[in-house]
Amino acid sequence: MFGALELGLIYAVMALGVYLTFKVLNFPDLTVDGSFTTGGATAASLIIAGVNPFLATAAAIGAGLIAGYITGLLHTKGGIDGLLAGILTMIGLWSINLRIMGKANLPLLREETVFTPLRENMMLGTWLSIGILLAFTLVLKFAIDWFLTTDLGLSIQATGNNQQMIRSLGVNTDNTTMLTLALSNGFVALCGALVAQYQGFSDISMGIGLILVGLASVILGQAVFGSRTIIMASLGALLGSVIYRFIIFLALRAGLDTNDMKLTTALLVVVALLLPRWGFLRRIPSLRNRGNRAPARPLEGTVDTPDQMAGAAAGTPTSTGKTEG
Repeated sequence: MFGALELGLIYAVMALGVYLTFKVLNFPDLTVDGSFTTGGATAASLIIAGVNPFLATAAAIGAGLIAGYITGLLHTKGGIDGLLAGILTMIGLWSINLRIMGKANLPLLREETVFTPLRENMMLGTWLSIGILLAFTLVLKFAIDWFLTTDLGLSIQATGNNQQMIRSLGVNTDNTTMLTLALSNGFVALCGALVAQYQGFSDISMGIGLILVGLASVILGQAVFGSRTIIMASLGALLGSVIYRFIIFLALRAGLDTNDMKLTTALLVVVALLLPRWGFLRRIPSLRNRGNRAPARPLEGTVDTPDQMAGAAAGTPTSTGKTEG
């Protein structure tokens, strides 16, 4: 169970990136499958070459930023449909990732990684490691929350809500789109670098179907916690990743074949999408309903009573001393 929680918190970084594109920018970005592997491949290659693992992880973030920016360029400057632009970048990254690694798989079992201090001190798989990963993901979450409340962040939100309107106010929506895609894939590449170091290898196929995992995390979290505010929406993406990993853990413990994991993920997304429409979650008191306030009572004298309305119809004086009618 500790391993599932640790993986859930690591993959929460990717879920935050998917949240930026799919929920904030309203952009169906499929670059994720490629940029995740790019992050893992870049970090693994540099670590094997003797680079400090933290610097290698930072380089992986930079590679993800570039990948997302290319998708943004194809869409905004090239006029290519967003879905197709992401697919084109994802396909191109497959060859690039093979070039970065030099082969299909790079082992890191004997290399120093960011998790080496925890592993050497027997802290992995404990509450301490979970607390460290939770603090790390919360820092990223609050950074996103803060960024989305800045002028630039509000412009990005407006770009996702009504691109024509915000463009009429002088905002360059091409720049906000490219920036958001770059930031999103930077988060995804960071997750890929951490996953590669956590599991001890980087593989060319490690990102296949990852966009479905990201969607499952975001949709599961927001189905439970709602998306009324930025804080709750990003928290839902974070905890949705943990919920997803925990569900997968329980499915494997129940004897489900590992070959059925993709099908299980697809079913989770379908269920998370359909439950709110069926009204099931609306009947459950949860975090979705917190913050809702009862309507304020109107001030006395601001709303006509039935007697006042009847008097007004008959032409009699009202409580304000005026004659209606």
